[in-house]
Amino acid sequence: MGDRSHQTVEKFWETIKQHKMEKISSDHWKSYQSIVAKEKHLQTKAETFTVEAYNNLFRHFLARMRRKSNAILEK
Repeated sequence: MGDRSHQTVEKFWETIKQHKMEKISSDHWKSYQSIVAKEKHLQTKAETFTVEAYNNLFRHFLARMRRKSNAILEK
């Protein structure tokens, strides 16, 4: 969606704020603190590491889509 600037957080928040969310988990990036309400904001790696692990897994398997050969079979 963009870089890690405050403008990117504002753009992201405008996109998701209409959804009903009880809690929002994020890392300790300061821009989130200024946008997300404190009572909804949970800043901890304990809630974000699973998502990051899946992102890494998807990047690994999608890498073969941009290569001429299969990423798993490359040595």
